[in-house]
Amino acid sequence: MRQHGFLFLLLGLSLAGAAGAADTLRYVVLVDGGKQAGQQTVTAGEDGVTRTEFIFKDNGRGPELKEEYTLNDDGTFRRYRVTGTSTFGAPVDEHFELADGVARWTSTSDQGELAVAPGAQYSPLGGTPVVASVALAAMAAREDGRLPLIPSGTLSARKVDQAEVRSGDDTRQVQLLAITGIGFTPTFVWATDEARPRLFAYIFPGFLQLVEAGWEGNADALESVQKSAESQALVSLQQRLAHPLPGSTLIRNARVFDSEHARLGAASDVRLDQGRIVSVLAAGADDAPADQVIDAGGRVLLPGLFDMHAHADRWSGGLQLAAGVTSLRDMGNDNASLQQLMADERAGTLLMPRVVAAGFLEGESEQSARNGFVVSDLDAAREAIDWYAANGYPQLKIYNSFPKDILAPTVAYAHAKGLRVSGHVPVFLRAQDAVDAGFDELNHINQVVLNFLVEPGTDTRTLERFYLPAREAAGLDLDSAPVRDFIATLAEKRIVMDPTLATFEFLHQRNGQITPIFAGIEDHLPPDVQRGRRAAEMDIPDDATGARYRESFERMVEFVGRAYRAGVPLVAGTDEVPGFTLQHELALYVRAGLTPAQVLQVATWNGAKYSGVLDRLGSIAPGKQADLVLVDGDPTTDIADIRRVVTVIKGQTAYYPAEIHAELGIRPFAEPLRVQAATP
Repeated sequence: MRQHGFLFLLLGLSLAGAAGAADTLRYVVLVDGGKQAGQQTVTAGEDGVTRTEFIFKDNGRGPELKEEYTLNDDGTFRRYRVTGTSTFGAPVDEHFELADGVARWTSTSDQGELAVAPGAQYSPLGGTPVVASVALAAMAAREDGRLPLIPSGTLSARKVDQAEVRSGDDTRQVQLLAITGIGFTPTFVWATDEARPRLFAYIFPGFLQLVEAGWEGNADALESVQKSAESQALVSLQQRLAHPLPGSTLIRNARVFDSEHARLGAASDVRLDQGRIVSVLAAGADDAPADQVIDAGGRVLLPGLFDMHAHADRWSGGLQLAAGVTSLRDMGNDNASLQQLMADERAGTLLMPRVVAAGFLEGESEQSARNGFVVSDLDAAREAIDWYAANGYPQLKIYNSFPKDILAPTVAYAHAKGLRVSGHVPVFLRAQDAVDAGFDELNHINQVVLNFLVEPGTDTRTLERFYLPAREAAGLDLDSAPVRDFIATLAEKRIVMDPTLATFEFLHQRNGQITPIFAGIEDHLPPDVQRGRRAAEMDIPDDATGARYRESFERMVEFVGRAYRAGVPLVAGTDEVPGFTLQHELALYVRAGLTPAQVLQVATWNGAKYSGVLDRLGSIAPGKQADLVLVDGDPTTDIADIRRVVTVIKGQTAYYPAEIHAELGIRPFAEPLRVQAATP
């Protein structure tokens, strides 16, 4: 679930911390209802140096970091250093110094030298999530409350709520701050309520809670207050960006993509009413009155896209909708959080695509990802499946630590309850074993190619599930009988592949290189996002290793193309930065040998088919829901045009990607094509 990891680290990438008044301050990281998964110790030494140690491990991965720094009189960094390893094992070694008004820094992403005015704060790339305290205190000390950042940007904070917390007989007032100026959306932190505030807690609702040690008992209550405050901000965001389409809407002169047959049709008039498609007629044939009109001017009209591998949070919907994603499949989440998110989406109060839920089912181990249900035996697995079936989940996702001895009966029980089954390949099994156990779908290209690489004792709950394919897939003979036979089995049994190729480009990304997801469009992004996504995630010590890892990735791309041409069903998912990743995923399918029109079919028709909603979504046809995307260009011939979305319609609401992008600090890719009131 790399999306969660990215959001979690965003705080650490952008803020900086101190021990405050205490000589030693300790934080704990809690996941999954109170399980400790990490800790942070912050010690202010008598030599004026603050030293921190941080470790976080979840799902077999996580950063280990050591920091030290000294401060200027204004509370900003004078010197800073962080070393250790990142979430996926890449070395972290970053340092900064400010002397005589000149800032100098070196990170795994960049290095620079810059003359700066007093009061500017260096923004570390590899810092810990608790390092917010220096920035909070420095902001509070400034009259305007705005903190200039090095190398660029400005940080500001707004108080949105407060609470009283208790530990034994001790009580404390804490405040919830919304910090803006980094990333795409606000970052919410809990800080002490004092003249020189410091970090008290960082909570990512439904995923993790980082809280000052001794005060953990307040975490759930703080999360509840934060969720309420975030809900108000999200309702306001939806109200600003949603444009209702009451009554009937006529889209004139649009070239309609036929997703069933993967071809672009002639110019048409498409009539919508009350959120549904009423008719699709030849351009100029529909002269009946309408309440509003969109003059497409010959632009391409697509069905709404599907992201088939998302881990949705309440702030991710804007990036999805701006990319034309009107439906997503959530592939593992905190059940309570997902249920609330889905309810808010249905109520129209949340900027979010439609959600198809996959129930998450994991086995008990030290490396367990503890979303959804974690089970040890068949009875518990059946109880979990019963809950998912009763709550309308059409699909089950099985994860790394699931007990192999109960895999087949679990899959059979899910099928008996009407649920499709997908997942990672459980540890000490191969993809062929999962198929034999009844899987309908395999998630992630690494899980597929590991079929040919694992030994009986390979522990794929660890980072080895990434490093083994990176090392060895380059040598995989795609013409060999085992590979050809396996692909033939997938095709014969109609086993769907959800490869998430784009997210696995991190296997070969080197320090200083922009992530391929943003390559070529980085100037559209906020500067801090550009900088943060130039850091490698894998440990690639030399050019030879880098070349081999890149070759391994290219072999995975080729595998997907061969599987598709052999008849293996394909769906397009991400598991990374929303919206942008799907666009790159589609480009990778073209690189694998699919035509752009076939790729668009995968992202629309296939998405709806394997989500179980083809009866109402996935194509532009009378009677279906009006989830539509207008593109300024022709993505059926050049898939890069998929970025040039001008209007998105989701049911009875229109969205303009340019407006959403501007709200999120992104330079728009195309001017909006606005709905116009019909002339009498």
